[in-house]
Amino acid sequence: MAANGNNVAKARYESKIPPFYYKPTFPDCQLLREQWIRAKYERKEFIYTEKQEPYSAGYREGLLWKRGRDNGQFLSRKFVLSEREGALKYFNKNDAKEPKAIMKIEHLNATFQPSKIGNPHGLQITYLKDNSTRNIFVYHEDGKETVDWFNAIRAARFHYLQVAFPGASDVDLVPKLSRNYLKEGYMEKTGPKQTEGFKKRWFTMDDRRLMYFKDPLDAFARGEVFIGSKENSYKVLEGLPPSTQGNHWQYGITIVTPDRKFLFACETESDQLEWITAFQKVISRPMLPQEYAVEAHFKHKP
Repeated sequence: MAANGNNVAKARYESKIPPFYYKPTFPDCQLLREQWIRAKYERKEFIYTEKQEPYSAGYREGLLWKRGRDNGQFLSRKFVLSEREGALKYFNKNDAKEPKAIMKIEHLNATFQPSKIGNPHGLQITYLKDNSTRNIFVYHEDGKETVDWFNAIRAARFHYLQVAFPGASDVDLVPKLSRNYLKEGYMEKTGPKQTEGFKKRWFTMDDRRLMYFKDPLDAFARGEVFIGSKENSYKVLEGLPPSTQGNHWQYGITIVTPDRKFLFACETESDQLEWITAFQKVISRPMLPQEYAVEAHFKHKP
């Protein structure tokens, strides 16, 4: 009886959830889970659709605290998301006519990173600039505002993909709206000649892009490596070649690509296992037609 009552209440409070709205699960950050509950029961956003306007209107404008690329300070910046223009823009001054950056919705991603940014409302936005990934780190003091921005970006991507893939179902499109990283953390790496010595770098695995940074909050990656599929001669090996020297950490990983080998070293065996698992997950998946185009145009910075 109680179970039936709960199901009826759930059906009512979740009756009009937009397909693009992110429904958090247990591993998600506290902010997403908290705002999901408040949206459902306090604000009743999924009963009264007019309350969904902050993220479903196709246009959103407001101030966010953005981390400066060079000095690391968070400063208030105006952001404008426009589905009609197909872009998210931000401006260094509220009255500025020209945006500091234009981020195409086609290549936009947003993921919550409270620990990395050092703020419970921290959001990492990424986009492609000259085929390389650019990071922007933002937050708002009001957690609802940050989550509304996140879902507004997902809505814009959903509507973009509906036009780009007119035959696709919601089930096909929703997983493409935003993505969390497969794995992040420190590893050591050496250069293409494998004689330069190993340097500690922060690595981010974003689908088939393995990016490395000097600092986790850097705006641009020092380099990016495309990770293809086993059918295309990509593979991951445990350990390093016997002649390898200069690594301080002992748990090695070798990534074999059609062009060269990439050598990495992990601090612990568990790190090594987690990275190998992440690499294998991507390599075991056949490449999509559009991923061949990414591979062909990929720019690796040694």
